[in-house]
Parts: sequence; structure tokens; C-alpha cells
Amino acid sequence: MLRSIVQYLLRWFAKKIVKKYKPDIVGITGSVGKTSAKEAAAAVLARRFSVRRTVKNYNNEIGVPLTILGFDKTPGASVWGWLKVFSRALALLFARDKNYPDILVLEMGADKPGDVQYLVDMAPCKVGVLTFISHAHTEFFKTIKKIAQEKRIIISHLNRDGFAVLNFDSELVMQNASATKAEIVTYGYKEGADLRVTDVNLIKDEITGWPTGMNFKVIFKGSVIPVFLPRAIAKSPLISAAACGLAIGTVFGVNLIEGSQALSELEPLAGHMCLLPGIKETLIVDDTYNSSPEAVKAALESLAQISIGLEGARYAVLGDMLELGAETENAHRELGFLAAGLGIDHLLTVGVAAKHMAAAAREAGLNTDKIFSFDQSGEAGKFLQERMKRGDVILVKGSQSMRMERIVKEIMAEPAQAEKLLVRQGKEWQN
Repeated sequence: MLRSIVQYLLRWFAKKIVKKYKPDIVGITGSVGKTSAKEAAAAVLARRFSVRRTVKNYNNEIGVPLTILGFDKTPGASVWGWLKVFSRALALLFARDKNYPDILVLEMGADKPGDVQYLVDMAPCKVGVLTFISHAHTEFFKTIKKIAQEKRIIISHLNRDGFAVLNFDSELVMQNASATKAEIVTYGYKEGADLRVTDVNLIKDEITGWPTGMNFKVIFKGSVIPVFLPRAIAKSPLISAAACGLAIGTVFGVNLIEGSQALSELEPLAGHMCLLPGIKETLIVDDTYNSSPEAVKAALESLAQISIGLEGARYAVLGDMLELGAETENAHRELGFLAAGLGIDHLLTVGVAAKHMAAAAREAGLNTDKIFSFDQSGEAGKFLQERMKRGDVILVKGSQSMRMERIVKEIMAEPAQAEKLLVRQGKEWQN
């Protein structure tokens, strides 16, 4: 009951504040890459505008209005905290905040049918961004068609003077392009994208051979601009997200040179394909923020591209992908086959569903003595800590509830930096 009242008040205040201050709103949704695209867009737009973005994973009916009101964390169960929120909302309405941002960059999640519609009713967008459509939250949407129907609301609600920014590489995204009457701007690797990515290179340390970032070029209306992403190693979703940010920037008149400079200063988000030094002179690829089939595929492909010495090995430590419903077994099995096919040396799984990955990897020919399954992340972390050796590269990934960041904390070289470098280190996660 209390949550319903709070949610109603947040929605009411958010709508009033948007109507009063009239910020341009960039709404971003998709099955993969929302958060990275949001960060890239905010960095690019901040070169010319006052920008506020969604923080952490506050992309729902509570988090989005809190962002509109200017709060970067939820008060939780604190009555005093909520009184402070609504006092701030009243002040925004009855006075005028001269520092209210020009642009709001809002990540809009969709865990169940109706979520995107709820959010765009509250915060109608000038720019609607659709990053990717794939199996995610299938437990609640049942079919990929229903997922697409939900996601495309981000562009179907736009007015004719708005802009739909679409991932040209996603077939399902482009199939839904006809749902909007807004002007369309596309980005991607494929020929035909308005803003096209080419010449992607992994930059390696001269001594270790391990990656330190990626550079690439973007082509837009005849101009070719180089871009460097520090500590990035994944073509998807990180480079796609960077291209998305640049495409959004062009809508607002931010030129590619300014956008490229902004991206070169952008630090990877915690838990989003972050490179961290591990114990015993190893390298960790921390992708523990969340998980879905497409994201795991991209992470495994990136792991396979990292150079290792003669004594080093590649470990994939993968937890359950949740909310996949009837697709659960097949989705996990496909990734087990992929891990074996890419030549990953060791596969560790965490959780019940992830055991399907282990079974498929065995069927695909990965040696049984290189496959290990655990029920909890803590068990996997302790096992890995003893087994890993100098020169190894370890990818860690899983859905949020699997708490795979605990594994990273167990094996990182500087665990004292966990609060700064890892996801879910706040008090509310310490249990």
C-alpha cells in the first residue's frame, strides 16, 4: 500500500516537473546495452549542455521519477528520506531552479508489459533510443514478438518533430522502425547505417599483451573521425553504445570531434566488461552487472580475442541468466556450446540453470576436468582463487541475483578498492 502511494506521488510530481521545466528527454531502452548507451550519450551531450542521467540501474517506476526530481538514490524504507524527496519536489514546483538540466538522459527498463508505456507517459521523449531486441525477461513476455512490442513504444510514442535513434545492426530493431513517425537516425557496423563504425582495433599493452582499450572510426555524412575507448574490449555492447552516444549527439548538434573527445575520457561502468588486475598477475574481465544471452555471447567472444601466454588460460565463470522462462534451458545450452567452440580453456558455472551450459560444453568436447559447477558464487570464488595462476584471464558474468561480483572481489588484486570498482557494494547489498 505504502509503495503504491509513493509511486503515485512520484509519478504525479515527475509529470508536473517535466511540464514546467520542459527539458529535452532522451529515453533509452533495449534488451542489451541500455546503461552503456546512457553513459555514452550523457558524456557526449555534456560537452554542450547541462545534462542529468539515470544513475546505477534506476530505470523503473521509482528510479526514473527520482532522477527527474534530482535524486541519485532511493530512500528505501526511510520515511524521513521520502519526506525529503517530496519536499524537494514541492520546491521545484513552487520556486524555479535555474540550474535544472537542459537534457535528461533516462534509461527505461521493461521487466513486464506496460513498463515502457508507464515511463514515457511520465517523461515523453524528444529522442527515443532502441539499442537491441533479444530474449530477456522472457518469463514475463513469453515471446520475442511481445518483447519487441514493448520495446518499440520508446519510438512509437514520439512526435513528428522527435528523433528515433536505432541500432542498424539489430534486425528486430529495424523491423520495428516503421512504428515511428519521428525522424530516424541509425548507427552500427553495417553498410547503410547513418553513423557507421569501421576499423575496430584492440589496443594491447606492449609487455603483457593484454588489452588496454579499443579504437575505431566512425563515418557520418562523409566525415571520418577516430575514437578511443579506454579499458574497453567489447565490440558489443561497448562500441555500439559509444556509436549510439555519438548518434544522439548529432541530433543535438554536438559534432563528432567533441563527441570523440568526451568518449576518450569515459571510464567503463563497474561490472560492464571492466578490466581489473587479479591476484597472481592475472587479468579479470568483470561483466557482473547483469546477464542475458546476447550479452554473454559478446562477452565470450571478447574473452576469446584476448591474448594469453603459453602458460596462461582463459576462464569463463558464468552464472544463471534469469527471467528467461521457457527459453532457459536452450539459452544456457547454446552458450555452453559457444564456450567450447571458441576454445575457452575452463568453464565454471554458478547456479541451477547454468548447469545446462556445463552439460552442453561437455557434449561439445570440452574436457570434463576443465568444467566445474557450483551452487553459490562464494564457492566458485574460493575454488578459483586456489586454481588460477599467473597469466590467466578470467571472465565473470551472471544475472544480478547471482551476485557474481563476490567472485571478482575474491580474486581481485586490490579488494580494498571493491567499493569503488565493483557493482552492488552498498549497504543494502551486504547480506
